[in-house]
Amino acid sequence: MDGIHDMGGMHGFGPIIREENEPLFHHPWEGRVLAITVATPVPIPGGSRNNIENMDPAHYLSSSYYEKWLHSRIKGLIDAGVLTPEELETRMALFRDHPNAETPVHPDPDAVRAELKRSRPANPPPQPMNIQPQFSHGDRVRSRNIHPTGHTRLPRYARGKHGIVTNFYGIYNLQDAELPAGCATRQQPLYAVRFDAAELWGSAAETKSAVYLDMWESYLEPA
Repeated sequence: MDGIHDMGGMHGFGPIIREENEPLFHHPWEGRVLAITVATPVPIPGGSRNNIENMDPAHYLSSSYYEKWLHSRIKGLIDAGVLTPEELETRMALFRDHPNAETPVHPDPDAVRAELKRSRPANPPPQPMNIQPQFSHGDRVRSRNIHPTGHTRLPRYARGKHGIVTNFYGIYNLQDAELPAGCATRQQPLYAVRFDAAELWGSAAETKSAVYLDMWESYLEPA
């Protein structure tokens, strides 16, 4: 999706400010948002990232990291029919009027932990499959110029650019919301590709610099 979230190479947004000794959470509610996300593994049409990437640009830019998570989770629960807007407004009104109201507590925490472990299995390592990678170390490739309407890991600034394969990681599931045309499976070879800065940014690029991007095979074609 071509949206405000894909900001690589854009001007006017200032430098990236790094916070020294940044805490895990800046506010207690951020930890609760993470817990809610982990505890509600409901199917979300297009995935949670799609909800974030579809946010109004002004809302997106003014929201913190976990505010985006909260927006995505609320929309996903409503879209899935787990939660209604009326239920959400009723609960919000309760805490607006009574900020110190007690939140519900499950009577059996061990059961909650067991359910979370069951419903959120760890990501498996790459599996040996009968899929032969098209590219190998040192191959020159060109990234495809695609503009999907859903989530993709191929940033705009790196589309239609020439690079060199520097590593083959194995076979991993493509994380795009939709399979590209002509692609039969999400299980694809995953590569590291080196792009010279001048290829991405032109004559204004910093000399002797490069960008390394992890790219699925469906993003690439022979150069």
